[in-house]
Amino acid sequence: MCHNLSKVLSGDVKRLIITIPPRHLKSICTSVALPAFVLGHNPTRRIICVSYSQELAVKHANDCRSVMNADWYRRIFPGTRIDPAKNTETEVKTTKQGFRLSTSVGGTLTGRGGNLIIIDDPIKPADAMSEASRERVLDWYRTTLTSRLDDKKNDAIILVMQRLHVGDLAGYLLDRGGWQHLNLPAIAQTDEKIEVAPGQYHTRKVGDLLHPSRESEARLLENKTTMGSATFAAQYQQSPVPPGGNMISWEWFKWFDLNDFEVDNIAISWDTAMKPTELADYSVGTVWTRKNDLY
Repeated sequence: MCHNLSKVLSGDVKRLIITIPPRHLKSICTSVALPAFVLGHNPTRRIICVSYSQELAVKHANDCRSVMNADWYRRIFPGTRIDPAKNTETEVKTTKQGFRLSTSVGGTLTGRGGNLIIIDDPIKPADAMSEASRERVLDWYRTTLTSRLDDKKNDAIILVMQRLHVGDLAGYLLDRGGWQHLNLPAIAQTDEKIEVAPGQYHTRKVGDLLHPSRESEARLLENKTTMGSATFAAQYQQSPVPPGGNMISWEWFKWFDLNDFEVDNIAISWDTAMKPTELADYSVGTVWTRKNDLY
């Protein structure tokens, strides 16, 4: 995450989406540490931070303020100081006229603009299944938030969230293209190389856990059983599926090439025990081949 965020600060990336399971430091990195770091290096920067609720936005703002008021921060960044004339729960301004402004999705931004917009969890899980709630977020992004950039060409937007629905803000933006995407599922679904520094990569194999000391395989399976496979696929695997379209997933099927086998007959047998409940019996399919009366 830090490597991708650094690309935004260098200007190499203007639009960044990070999708990652809950409780993996996404808010600490993007809503707390990043604004403090940016203002430490350049106290004239203008940062707007957005979360799904004002309460959450204020919480992140207070955490960032605590960092900027710490003695160690003031030693590292002696040129950055909070202006006592503007030091509130929703806005911290520096003595060089930079600021960190907090608001919620749907909140007022009239007359305000920034160089960097950080969107951290724009919708809460309880609202994600509501089409009206999702559309409200999309409308606010389209009609309000994007117009708040001071420089539409060079300023940056960061979206960090757990996936909740195929039609959430991350899904909407990814469908339209133009965004760099760092996707970190709890359990790797493909072999991948993730850049962690220029020329340095972390390799994940299929089945590798994102943070095994924090979320063990047993804990993840427990979460899946508790919340259901569809919710787990979205929030932990960052792979939401359409409602009603998640009873069978193509990734469960294994494939083979018949040209690799010399067979006389093929038989396929299914026991379709499926029911629309999370704890129903498994459906099972088997494929049998026969060659010269040998199975």
